[in-house]
Amino acid sequence: MEGITVQRPHARTALTCSAALLLAALTACGGSAEADTEKPAAPGGVTAQAGSATSAHVMWEQASDNERVAGYDVYREGKKLLSVPATKLMTDIDGLTASTAYTFTVRARDAAGNLSAPSTPAAVTTPAAAPADEEAPTGPTKLRGTADSGRTVTLSWGGSTDDVGVTSYDIYQEDSRIHSVPGTRTTARVTGLRPGTVYTFTVRARDAADRSSPDSNALDLTTPSAPGAPRSTAPTGLRTETTAEGGEFLVDLSWDQPDTGGTIPAYQLFLNGKLTTTIVWGGTPPTGRATYRLTLTDPPGTRYSLKLRPKLPDGKWGDFSAQRTVVLPA
Repeated sequence: MEGITVQRPHARTALTCSAALLLAALTACGGSAEADTEKPAAPGGVTAQAGSATSAHVMWEQASDNERVAGYDVYREGKKLLSVPATKLMTDIDGLTASTAYTFTVRARDAAGNLSAPSTPAAVTTPAAAPADEEAPTGPTKLRGTADSGRTVTLSWGGSTDDVGVTSYDIYQEDSRIHSVPGTRTTARVTGLRPGTVYTFTVRARDAADRSSPDSNALDLTTPSAPGAPRSTAPTGLRTETTAEGGEFLVDLSWDQPDTGGTIPAYQLFLNGKLTTTIVWGGTPPTGRATYRLTLTDPPGTRYSLKLRPKLPDGKWGDFSAQRTVVLPA
């Protein structure tokens, strides 16, 4: 019996056919074989401000892309320094030289790796070093502000003094620095916020020796809710009082409970951004203003940021209160 000759296709031909079949399958299933080759738009509004004799603060506005922006690359004199995620619209540049001019640009980057054109350059000159500057600035005073919209607030404060001079003011939201302005300004406009959210702002002054002042007073601002959005479930009017008793510190908290349409069975208490305890009432949950005593055994001078959020009647956790800072007394 004679054998049957089987003609095998050339390997390259088979691969080509497989690729064609895959492309056909993608097309039939609604897929797309087109790669993202469109570059993001260049970031706008790039500014650079000297933070000290050896640092600068670079900020920019959000860029747009046909898909999405994945991050930003920051350049100094055309040389890439660092990359940040798309959620950040500012960065601090350290290790600079005093009394030196610098130029910074920013490029947006999408998920496919496409880079935008460089932004308009932002120039800054660092101030002269101040080796005799041995004192930190005084703290800014009378911080106040207004919520201009659901996403922006305007802040103003009384200026600080320094034995040599204030080079910048740093704006903090809770414990994160989110903005800086030159030492000649005592106002700032903060953008990129969320509607219907309570924010706690403080301001610190900084001098050319990179020393920071104590915090200003804390300012709570709530941005207006978006149309049709549910009301805030954040506790309000949070106050703290700290006393020493033996080798312990007692922190008495009190706050106004939010109107949630039902009983609030518990609260989560956060210290320095981490959950430290869940407050569960031993009997009938209180109405109106609630209180709780926290015991701490850390050394005097220890600093804590503190905030809480309620457990809603439907079992979900609600919005955070404004943040308070507690320093254990000496």
